[in-house]
Amino acid sequence: MFSNLPPVTKALLIANGLMFLLQFALGDATFYPFMLWPPGAESDPYAGYGFMPWQVLTYAFLHGGFAHLLFNMLTLLMFGAQIEHVWGPRRYLSYYLVCVVGAALCQLAVGFWNMSQGGEAYPTLGASGGIFGLLLAYGLLFPNQRVMLLIPPIPMKARTLVIIYGVVELLLGITGQQPGVAHFAHLGGMLFGWLLIRYWRGQPPFGRPKPPRPRLVR
Repeated sequence: MFSNLPPVTKALLIANGLMFLLQFALGDATFYPFMLWPPGAESDPYAGYGFMPWQVLTYAFLHGGFAHLLFNMLTLLMFGAQIEHVWGPRRYLSYYLVCVVGAALCQLAVGFWNMSQGGEAYPTLGASGGIFGLLLAYGLLFPNQRVMLLIPPIPMKARTLVIIYGVVELLLGITGQQPGVAHFAHLGGMLFGWLLIRYWRGQPPFGRPKPPRPRLVR
């Protein structure tokens, strides 16, 4: 099955797997400069690192543990491959990277606000921003496709799954019930993915949808 995967999905799986092995072998501290740090983190004595431009991409190839990696890569495998077959490698990669960068920008804004309120600096890592963007794209491309939640194993339409994930992430982000998880980065990946799809389709706020062609009545 792996040999039949489309090229970008396969490359992302390999890259994330190799980076996780390097993290395991060299230790997380080696990769601190490549994790996403909020602006001003260098002034925090417990951080010692600050934001650098390359982090808006590199953070997405690092993970906080095997379960974190496994969930993201399973989702990439299940949904990303089908999206790449529809869009093709170039558009698919562009979309994924826009979601990753968009998630980073949202998380930077949240981190900056947290620092301004006297909070501690902490890094963000993981491919979840891009993965949540892929979930959104799948829900828009295949809204009525039946999918199965892992926990609990409940079948539902892809569109319903996307809505549930979006609402849960928003509630958890606002209430802070699950600290240590970058919920607003997940939402940022979905938001920027939604905006990019609307841009490609020429839909508001980027343009007006084309009116339907009139039908001839005979």
